[in-house]
Amino acid sequence: MSPSLESRIELCHAPTPLEPMDRLGEWLGLAPGTLWVKREDCTGLAGGGNKARKLEYLCAEARAEGCDVLVTGGGRQSNHARSTAAAANRLGLGCTLVLAGTRPDHPTGNVLLDQLLGADLVWAGDLDYYGTEAAITEACDRLRAAGRRPYAVPVGGASPVGTLGYVRAGLELVAQLPDLDLAVVADGSGGTHSGLVAALGDHQRVLGVDVGTRPDLDDRVPEMARAAAALAGLPEPAGRVQIDHDRIGPGYGAPTPETRIALDAAARWEGLLLDPVYTGRAMAGLIRAAREGRIRSGQKVVYMHTGGTPALFAAGYAEWIETGAGSAGPPVR
Repeated sequence: MSPSLESRIELCHAPTPLEPMDRLGEWLGLAPGTLWVKREDCTGLAGGGNKARKLEYLCAEARAEGCDVLVTGGGRQSNHARSTAAAANRLGLGCTLVLAGTRPDHPTGNVLLDQLLGADLVWAGDLDYYGTEAAITEACDRLRAAGRRPYAVPVGGASPVGTLGYVRAGLELVAQLPDLDLAVVADGSGGTHSGLVAALGDHQRVLGVDVGTRPDLDDRVPEMARAAAALAGLPEPAGRVQIDHDRIGPGYGAPTPETRIALDAAARWEGLLLDPVYTGRAMAGLIRAAREGRIRSGQKVVYMHTGGTPALFAAGYAEWIETGAGSAGPPVR
């Protein structure tokens, strides 16, 4: 049976809240009632985040295929890996996580949560995006040889099936804000961006902000958007993909001054906690677009808060958070 919008297992809290960000909007020179945040960090499932929506569809397919272990991978502080381990536990499945890098002396952030969730961790060394994908395949081969029935979950859950989670979220968003003009989202593996485009029907209604994970987003996002739209029974999206590639800085996960400004602005104007890897960069992209006038006066803009807060507690970011505050300025009383 072909996957569809109905073929999912409930794993997350939805609909997630849509909240105004008028104080941050005022700081950016935007009119009241035009800047909103979609709280995808409130999906539940071991800390929330956007991956829970994708896993609803991926886990449904894994169960339909009779699989008994989920296998996925990502960076050391992968939110997707943590969410996959939680989903496996909810469904009584095993979980193997292939993590790029070496085992830390003292686990922090998502690694600590991966251990608490009891996942089998495979430390695979210094891998790029497609090296991690290959390592997931190798882990599945080993498990299959040992008599297990693995289901390979791509990095970030970014497949047409996983992307259905954000087709559903995009339709939910339109029901909450029918006159939405633009959604802004972090682009890691590209699945969230793709699903939103499929739901909204036009690439011009979604701005992705590249965080430096996947080298071929410009090709893969339109490809996944077309495939997800077909699975969902929706028209092929119009327009050309929109991705801001200028927020990566020194590389994936590396702190940047404008990301720090974005974290400070969200926290001090709205009490909203972002992370340095994904949501902070997406907010930096939104801030730059507003400052440069690429967000037009009166446009209804939704910032997609895709989660990732555990990364704030990773050891590598502690000193960066403690020192060198950004220039968001004091809140207006």
